[in-house]
Amino acid sequence: MLETSRLILRQWEAKDRTPFAALNADPDVMRFFPAQLQQTESDNLAARFQEGIAVRGWGFWAVELKKTHQFVGCVGLHPQPDKFHFSPCTEIGWRLAKDYWHQGLALEAAEACLTFAFGELALSEVVSFTSVLNKPSEGLMIRLGMNKTEEFLHPALPSDHRLAQHVLYRLCR
Repeated sequence: MLETSRLILRQWEAKDRTPFAALNADPDVMRFFPAQLQQTESDNLAARFQEGIAVRGWGFWAVELKKTHQFVGCVGLHPQPDKFHFSPCTEIGWRLAKDYWHQGLALEAAEACLTFAFGELALSEVVSFTSVLNKPSEGLMIRLGMNKTEEFLHPALPSDHRLAQHVLYRLCR
């Protein structure tokens, strides 16, 4: 578990499934993903995140507000051993419900994750990537001090897909 002044990043709980599914079904939240997720797909994703944390002790954590214990989304770290030409690597990512955008919460949670990555895990580098169209996430990468190193075609998408072209950012310890 990680804590910031306003947030708790923790293991997933059954109560997170419904708000996580709502977030994953929201067309605004998912506009830079290939598709919105159905309840079962969202539940499966939460289960994979939960399992990753159980196995490694870290991953994409559920994020809640300290004050109200309201679920706001997920932020965390994920190993990418072989999916990309720049693998192996550890990625940092985030997905928050739109009610919690523009409040600095993603930045706050991501900073805690980077502190964990470089301190506790002693990683030498963390990467982040997104579609070139996703300027809000790219802006967060820049605010985190990450540096753009390249653009690439996401291997899971057809090369002519509107989201195929991605930016890659890196941050070294």
